[in-house]
Amino acid sequence: MNIDMQPRLAILYPGDRAARDRADPAESRFLRVFDAFASAGVAIEPAIYHDDFHDEVLQQLLQVHGVLVWHNPIERGRDRSQLDTMLRDVAARGVLVSTHPDAILKLGTKDVLLAVSDLPFGTDVHRISNLAQAEAELPGWLEVGARVLKQRHGHSGIGIWRIEQHGVGRYALRHARRGSVEEIVDLGGVMQRIAPYFENAGHMIDQAWQPRMVEGMTRAYLVQGQVAGFGHQAVVALHPPVGSGDMPPPSQRLYSDQNDPRFQDLRRRLEDEWVNQLCSRVGIEPQALPMLWDADFLLGERDGEAEEKYALCEINVSSVSPFPEAAISPLVEATCQALAMRKTVFNTFTTQA
Repeated sequence: MNIDMQPRLAILYPGDRAARDRADPAESRFLRVFDAFASAGVAIEPAIYHDDFHDEVLQQLLQVHGVLVWHNPIERGRDRSQLDTMLRDVAARGVLVSTHPDAILKLGTKDVLLAVSDLPFGTDVHRISNLAQAEAELPGWLEVGARVLKQRHGHSGIGIWRIEQHGVGRYALRHARRGSVEEIVDLGGVMQRIAPYFENAGHMIDQAWQPRMVEGMTRAYLVQGQVAGFGHQAVVALHPPVGSGDMPPPSQRLYSDQNDPRFQDLRRRLEDEWVNQLCSRVGIEPQALPMLWDADFLLGERDGEAEEKYALCEINVSSVSPFPEAAISPLVEATCQALAMRKTVFNTFTTQA
């Protein structure tokens, strides 16, 4: 294959057989992304994925220079194990894969909160390895204050629980999944709710509740190491009740570009220090960062310090969507640069094959 040929890129996202047969970008969430890559001279194509036609997608990806992946950790009851094996295979053959499954393991699970707990954006967190540990240690932590338990890998608030002591031996418990309501249960009730997350050698991450959640959550969108936009929600899941009333439903996330004056302090810290600190701590090279990822921050307790404090809540790398319009141009530029570097590697593999 001629390395000077037009770069070929696939966008992978889940769908059924009929959706794959149609392969219509206009039916996806990514039409503007498809159009932006096409305008940049990239031969862009959808790679609609399901385990049932895994081999077919594999053969498609072996014919492109790169693939950008949008696929949740759990999709319609199925995990990513088969998909991730395939992505590792095509990456080993020289195809650019973002986000690479190995980067997901380092950045995109709640374990990252434990890894960075002592960094400037870290918080008080513990690993809960099994249900017996939870039953033994959680009551003591709750005597100090509310906690948030998070399953290792999920999305849409699934497996995230706020727990607070509510009298002797009683606990207020609320799931972050949309539509959930607060329950008052005993310790046995707490254990019953969280037991499924420890099945198959699973574990949870326990994080101290951040009281300044009432001031909103800021999501920073990054293209590799550079901030490409923001999303801000005034009210998010697990928001406490207003007065003596019900908990308000989550508000819409409002998007802005990387120059939003409200978030320049956060942008500066991310680009100048925190991204490099994160890479060093989890053992990932900066060039291996996802093409598009995001990090959620709440305002932390300042302890009398003049400088604002931020508390990392999670990092999303598996399926970052929606995202600010401002992120599309830097995403295209960074991907095109990476494709230009990878085309030589790709052609070496295809020539040998």
